[in-house]
Amino acid sequence: MYDLADWIFRYYIYPIIHDTSYNPVDTLTWAIILGLAVLGLVRLFRHFELEMDEQLIYYTLPYVLAGSSLRVIEDARLVSPPASYLLITPLIFFVVFFVTASCLLLARMLLGAEFYRAYAAIGLVWTMLNVAFITNAGFQNLWVMPAVFLLGTTITAGILLVRRNLTWLKFLDDKFNLMIIYAHMLDASSTYIGVDWFSYYEKHVVPTFLINLTGSASIMYPLKLLVLLPALSIIDRSIEDSSLRNLTKLTLITLGLAPAARNALRLALGV
Repeated sequence: MYDLADWIFRYYIYPIIHDTSYNPVDTLTWAIILGLAVLGLVRLFRHFELEMDEQLIYYTLPYVLAGSSLRVIEDARLVSPPASYLLITPLIFFVVFFVTASCLLLARMLLGAEFYRAYAAIGLVWTMLNVAFITNAGFQNLWVMPAVFLLGTTITAGILLVRRNLTWLKFLDDKFNLMIIYAHMLDASSTYIGVDWFSYYEKHVVPTFLINLTGSASIMYPLKLLVLLPALSIIDRSIEDSSLRNLTKLTLITLGLAPAARNALRLALGV
């Protein structure tokens, strides 16, 4: 029993309490939980007769930014333990999911089919409150935020130019596929600037190995494309259920946009 408790503490609790790097055990665990959460959301949407359509994807993005800015509040040490533990991965995922789902269902029940704008407005207000709270820490490198934006935009534009000459990349004509690529190029840019320019470190297992191997976080650009391009092609060809397909794409957008926003804000604060 002691060995099991020690194992759980070492691989799950310790990384949360001390906000350390991920390990292979918790990485695999959170990936499985994420997959199950996506499937659970599909069932939840069907139960409440909701559809994950294009409009709902757009109006959920403010909650992604709210979650990112909430994470930066912990990065800046603006809250103290044990409350701060709720703002560390993966616990923050559950917090943001609960708040987002609650806002969605409440807006849907009160406003019916016209719930979209109210739902998005709550997310925007939440984000603005977080950012207003973050400003108490003071910005030291505000230039990082436009730098991440410009670098990610430039790389994405280059991918679009390449797409013109490669017919097998036609799935990038889908706006959500392109949004996924853009979100992850922003994430790669924030990681590159943070690691190569500010001597930050990557917490995930595979990227850490490759960054150490190559000596530069610029490896994140080809790494993400190597994973995302075939994944998006498979998703479009294999998932026929539109709600599941759109929810999967929203998950991929979140996995790129959330860390990109968090990294950019954190670097701007200098924490």
